[in-house]
Parts: sequence; structure tokens; C-alpha cells
Amino acid sequence: MTTQEVEVLVVGAGQAGVAMSEHLGNRGINHVVLERHRIAERWRSMRWDSLVANGPAWHDRFPGLGFSNLQPGEFASKEQVADYFVDYARKIGAPIRCGVDVTSVRRNAGAPGFRVETSVGSYNARYVVAATGPFQRPVIPAVVPETAALLQMHSSSYRNPGQLPEGGVLVVGAGSSGVQIAAEIQRSGRQVFLSVGPHDRPPRSYRGRDFCWWLGVLGMWDASTPPQGAEHVTIAVSGADGGHTVDFRELAAEGITLVGRTEAYDGGTMRFAGDLRKNIANGDAHYLQLLNQADAYVERNGLDLPEEPEARVLRPDPESLKTPILELDLETAGVASIIWATGFVQDYSWLQVDAFDPNGRPKQQRGVSTEPGIYFLGLPWQSRRGSSFIWGVWHDAKYVADQIAIQQGYLAHNEQDALVGA
Repeated sequence: MTTQEVEVLVVGAGQAGVAMSEHLGNRGINHVVLERHRIAERWRSMRWDSLVANGPAWHDRFPGLGFSNLQPGEFASKEQVADYFVDYARKIGAPIRCGVDVTSVRRNAGAPGFRVETSVGSYNARYVVAATGPFQRPVIPAVVPETAALLQMHSSSYRNPGQLPEGGVLVVGAGSSGVQIAAEIQRSGRQVFLSVGPHDRPPRSYRGRDFCWWLGVLGMWDASTPPQGAEHVTIAVSGADGGHTVDFRELAAEGITLVGRTEAYDGGTMRFAGDLRKNIANGDAHYLQLLNQADAYVERNGLDLPEEPEARVLRPDPESLKTPILELDLETAGVASIIWATGFVQDYSWLQVDAFDPNGRPKQQRGVSTEPGIYFLGLPWQSRRGSSFIWGVWHDAKYVADQIAIQQGYLAHNEQDALVGA
């Protein structure tokens, strides 16, 4: 089988890969995008049925195309998001090959570029962009043994309440996924326990503007680094049911029992940290701080946006917050399932180059790797807070394409020198 030659090989055709293809194409740079499954496959097959985007349609998109059949303030379903990237790839003529699994990338010995082995043959590429994003391998903490008489699944495998056995459910993780899944299961008539860890809790909207707008005008999307100690704090926000502010007290009032971080399991008993009140209080503080910053922005700029004093009124504390549960006998409580909304880890085992620290994290600055010729795209905080969001990855892709074009310029200069010398 012959080896194909390409200037830039992009691995992954999700939002990062499609964005990368647009900017490479705009510069006339020869490239190919290889995708193991379908375009934006994770939106289709690694999300629950009722998922919608957490940002409104006017915000969570690329600049060159809006969502069809959606009003700007509506929230796209997961299928609409996936279809959007298919349409965008078609619009820009992206050279995407689906059904191709990249198995290894190694630097060529004594020659420029990299040899890329795939399920359909080999490529020689001058540059490689890893655009597989942050959601690669689901993480389930080693807390409850697989032999326990419980159904355990990661949130990426959850589809709807009908796939769960009869009985109550413990949802571990109170970010956007955990909160929305817990609420959906509770509405189906089951008892739900929600394990709440540290989180940020922004308002869905305030004074007539979505929180995405507030983070934009307040410069928060462009923050280059997370606050110290908050590198991995999750955001609890929801676009479900037309979009609403996540309110843990409201979830409790609807019947969900709140517990602290899940810590240990022993003989059928789950143990929780005594941090529930602290986590809720810190989330409230973040929420109120953003309201204060928004009010100050309105006053500073003389904007005519309606005041919203009711946004500062917090519900009474539920019993589960007043007297937190520290131990729960799952059988006695009727819990038959655990859903781990505990995130993902990156998996770059196929990228066999010197571009990672001892913990397997990419060594890079704004996507430019310490391994010359290797680039990353779609990483959280790659250049700013918004980097792993749809619109943010588009801007990061532009920067990475610029860096590749700069390197091409140097190579062209060397080649011209060689021609003159001849």
C-alpha cells in the first residue's frame, strides 16, 4: 500500500477539526482531516437523548454560519449541533475522511515530518494537529467495586431514565451534565441523590442578557488562566427547557436529595464528605459576584437594562443542606444505579512523540507543542477560558494555522536559498 503525502494532517473531525480545516483552507495549505467515526460523533453517541447546548444559538457557533431553524436565543439539541458541523464542513469544503482510525504518529528518522499509520494506510505529514479535544476517555473513580449489586455507568453512556433498572439513582457530579441528568431522572418518578462538589454557578440570564453575553462584555471569556485553586472547578449551567439558572435549593425542593462529594464505599454504604454546605455557599458567592459585576457594568456604561432584584433572593435551605447526609446505605435507600458525571481524561496514546509531561498532559503554549511540527487544538484553557467552547476553538484554530503558515514561510525561505546556491 502506498504512502500518501500531505502537508498537514488533522486528527479528529469534531468542532476543533472542522475549525482547523477552515483556517488551513483559507491559507491554501494542503491538508486532510481524519475522523474515526462521523463528523462530530461525540455529540451524537456520547450524550444523553435530551441534551441541548449550554449556550444560545447566537453564541455557540462559528462566525461563518448560523443555526438553521433556531431563533438566536434558543438552545440547539445535540443532533442539531452535530448536523451544524456537518453543514459547516460541507460549506467550507473540508477534506474530511471518516471511518479512518489513526493508530500512531511518529517522527520520521532522518527526514522531515511524521509518519502517520492509520486503519487505511500510511501518511507522511509535515505537520500534525491533534484536534481530538478534551473528552476522550470517560473517568469513573475507583470507589465502588464492579462486583457491587449496582448498575454503574458514566454520564457518556446514559441516554434516558428508561435504560435504568427500577429504584433510586445516585448521580455523582454536579456540573452541567450531572445536574441535568439528575433533574431528568427525578422527573421520571425516581428518588435521586445528587453528589455536589465544588462548582461555579452563573445565572442563566440577568437583566435581560444571557450569561454568555455577560462573560463576554466583562472580559471573562478571555481570561488566560483560571483563578488559583479553581483549575478544575466545573460550571453548573443549563440550556434545558429553554435555559434556566441551576439552583441546587430548587432541585432539592423538587425532591432531589443533595449530598457532599462522594468519598468512599464500604459494604454497601456510601460515604460523603462534609463539604456540601461549603460547596453550595461558594457556588452562591460566585453567582452573586457575577450579579455585582454585571450591575457595576450597567452603571458604568449607562445601559438601560431592567433591574432584577429578585435574582438575589435565595430559596430557604432544604433539610439535606441543614443536616447533610454523611453515610448512605444504598440498599436501604433503594438506590439501584450510580451515574458518574465525573468527566473525561485525554488519551494521546496514538501520538508517540516527545510532547507530553510525566502525567501525560500536552506540553504546549496556545496549541504549539514543544515537539516541533506537532500542534494541539480544543484543550481547556488552551489560550483562554473559552478555548474548549465552540466559538473559542474557532479562534484558537486561527492562531494554530497562523503558526503553521509561519513555519512554512521559513521552510520556503530555506528552499529558495538552496535554489539560489545551485
